[in-house]
Amino acid sequence: MATKVIANKEVEVDAEGYLVNPEDWTPEIAKAIAEEMGIELTDRHWEIIEFVRNYYKEKGTSPTLRQISKGAGVPTKELFQLFPKGPGKKVARIAGVPKPEGCI
Repeated sequence: MATKVIANKEVEVDAEGYLVNPEDWTPEIAKAIAEEMGIELTDRHWEIIEFVRNYYKEKGTSPTLRQISKGAGVPTKELFQLFPKGPGKKVARIAGVPKPEGCI
């Protein structure tokens, strides 16, 4: 594990940049990670991020793309527009939770 300063906070990240400790997450960290990816967070992004964080808190695992789409009421096509090229992985990283199982 490596440490990285994100939004003026030193956090541990894995080799792919996911937070090791989801408790380290803050909205400022989310904005900084999204900015690195070229994503400007809108209210719609935040709804999805909130869903993913709550799902993780309840189930102890990151939701799959299908679970995000169904649970947050967001069509898959829209998820790809909001989080291009790998929405499941991108939203998990921005939300400060582990990469969803099954994502390569």
